[in-house]
Amino acid sequence: MSAIPRSEVKLEETWNLEDLFKTEADYDARIKEIESDASAFAEKFEGKVTDAAAALEALKDYEKLYEKIIPAGTWVSLMQSEDQTNSDSQMRAAKFGSVMAKTGAKLSFFESELSQLPEEELKSAMDQSDEFRIYLKDVLRFKPHKLHPEVEKTLAAYQSTLDAPYDLYNVTKLVDIQFPDFKADGESFPNSYNLFEGEWETDPDTEKRRAAFKSFYEKLADYQHTTAKTYDMHLQIEKTDADLRGFKDVFESLLFNQEVDRELYDRQIDLIMSELAPHMRKYAKLLQKVHGMDRMTFADLKVPLDPSYEPKITIEESKKYIFDALSVMGDDYSEMLKRSYDERWTDFAQNKGKSTGAFCSSPYGVHPYILISWTGSMEDVFVLAHELGHAGHFYNAHNYQGIFNARPSLYFIEAPSTMNEMLMANHLLQSTDDPRFKRWVIASIVARTYYHNFVTHLLEAAYQRKVYERIDAGESVNAGVLNSLKRGVLEEFWGEGVTIEEGAELTWMRQPHYYMGLYPYTYSAGLTISTQVSKRILEEGEPAVQDWLKVLRAGGTKTPVELAKMAGVDITTDQPLKDTISYIGGLIDELEKLTEEIESAEVK
Repeated sequence: MSAIPRSEVKLEETWNLEDLFKTEADYDARIKEIESDASAFAEKFEGKVTDAAAALEALKDYEKLYEKIIPAGTWVSLMQSEDQTNSDSQMRAAKFGSVMAKTGAKLSFFESELSQLPEEELKSAMDQSDEFRIYLKDVLRFKPHKLHPEVEKTLAAYQSTLDAPYDLYNVTKLVDIQFPDFKADGESFPNSYNLFEGEWETDPDTEKRRAAFKSFYEKLADYQHTTAKTYDMHLQIEKTDADLRGFKDVFESLLFNQEVDRELYDRQIDLIMSELAPHMRKYAKLLQKVHGMDRMTFADLKVPLDPSYEPKITIEESKKYIFDALSVMGDDYSEMLKRSYDERWTDFAQNKGKSTGAFCSSPYGVHPYILISWTGSMEDVFVLAHELGHAGHFYNAHNYQGIFNARPSLYFIEAPSTMNEMLMANHLLQSTDDPRFKRWVIASIVARTYYHNFVTHLLEAAYQRKVYERIDAGESVNAGVLNSLKRGVLEEFWGEGVTIEEGAELTWMRQPHYYMGLYPYTYSAGLTISTQVSKRILEEGEPAVQDWLKVLRAGGTKTPVELAKMAGVDITTDQPLKDTISYIGGLIDELEKLTEEIESAEVK
């Protein structure tokens, strides 16, 4: 069961990166082309972006250059993600970062000159070009926060250094930390990030699960001080940037690009912490009762409600679940799903050094790529549906929008992904009346879709907010502070019914999202939207589907509030969130009812 080297995985379980670059030589040629084009762009336009006409002319060349950079950056990133221990990939990524820093410094004049244009010139350019209207709107919005051109150039030159904390975090996590075997039931078992998250966290054997937990967190503890210092370095960079640019705090700085106000951010955290907690505590008690555990611990929260009913699903078998559940999205969407398998868009392999979790990368002009470590559980099918939601989003947005109009606010980014999880759940629920199967499906929704997005990521967000409040107060953090903050959030949410055992406070060490701004809370924000839209699709059918496809195709041309409104959801009020929390509570009530029904039938 221990992870194998990347060189030993089956080709059919890996992604085909040749759609980006067929050879290393092709990639090297692209890098030289980017460097040459950047120099030519600077020579042609530096000091000459003086009016709307010049701005639009430069933007056309800038767009072409950007379209060359994106596939190169994606190729480097994916090569590194598939095996962080590969020294060639590490060095290639470092070199790419250096080249991009130099290129960024060379091109930094452009946005500086754009931001120095009079407002009327920028608005004139916006009126003349739908293609660049969103880009120019962002330039206009950011105008008050732009620094002197020479300062911007210097910061751009240091970009790879400023990004170093995230790289250091990944090296510590995926290269340096080697987990020892652990013992349970008289046997020895291997452990790793992917094994713990993909196998042991959900293992129905309580002794094995808790032993894996203890072993995993004891090893994390050895690296807590280095990881905390790395994170503090990242936080101080964000704080300095926010201060230099005149934002009142880090929150305002990070929410600025999301185009949402602080009220939406705080509401998402506060309402879930207070109103979802009672439902999830009831779910924890149900798990404890069904599994006959003497006490409920943090290590037990991800155990399946009915593990004996959990089918093992091969990659090939996953196609039927994916195609059947998501076919409601129409023929074009279904064709994309088929292509994702046929053309090897997804990396399913489990190997040493592979990035943890799952993600979708969608380079403009190519096709999306998905990373997942396939274990064969139903959870994997939900995860794959989730990542295909991202793929479907950008597949549509890229087909209808230019490169600068395709990407929506981070606030909205998790709505299309969680929508696919809801469509998967709805499809499975409609496929049978068998109580045990229904309980299994609903438990999968609660344990995977809502636990992951509304609990795991939301508790990360609540913790992250406390961290940033500390940073805004002029303080720093270390392992002791981070452990205390994380433990406090976990204890507040789970109450007295769940024991937060030693090690649980180190959960903050597992999540790369903390290096991506205010990302964790957006999972629950996206799922709030997708829950409401999926209910519309169940009730209204095709009209709701068509509305959703229009949202996907809109890409980044609308704000999160506008995109949600297009789908029939008003996120300026707390009603969608309250409705979603109520829906989760209803699912947990249904689990209790089905469990009583099943247990009564078994007694008879």
